Amino acid sequence: MKTVQIDNKEQVENIISSCCICYVGLIDTDNTPYVIPMNFGYKDGVVYLHSAPDGHLVDCIYKNSKICITFNLGQELVFQHPKVACSYRMRSKSVVCKGKVNFIEDLQEKEEILNVIMAKYVPDKAFSYSEPALKNVKVWEIPLDKVSAKEFAAPHGKPKIIYGNSSVNIVSDHSNK
Repeated sequence: MKTVQIDNKEQVENIISSCCICYVGLIDTDNTPYVIPMNFGYKDGVVYLHSAPDGHLVDCIYKNSKICITFNLGQELVFQHPKVACSYRMRSKSVVCKGKVNFIEDLQEKEEILNVIMAKYVPDKAFSYSEPALKNVKVWEIPLDKVSAKEFAAPHGKPKIIYGNSSVNIVSDHSNK
């Protein structure tokens, strides 16, 4: 098993679009790392997030608008030999993005971005937003400056056992000795 760099833009965007949440890393107001899971929207190399209009999270961004966003797809435990601990790995694909948060204040722009976020979770449905709702939401726009993607535990051949999604599937093409 090996780690493979993913350079294909379509594969990277497929990983992002297949994820339900992203993990947003930022610097807390006391200069320590702070990571939270968030819902998101993605379109044309830009990640969109939303939050309360004020509070701790927003304070962190006002102090330092640089963030890191991680998307992780699949978590399957695989091994090369059942008795060799170091042959076990977690198979997954991830995308790590860096950018700077721009807060969107224009109400029409907010509505368009919220529609991008909603379309990820509830496709083919139109939404409307009241003016107070749009005024009381902080909309984040993060144009991605840097994107890297990897596949972990990429197989050299068929894996022996895959464990994922609370089930065990034996896909071995030879017996254990």
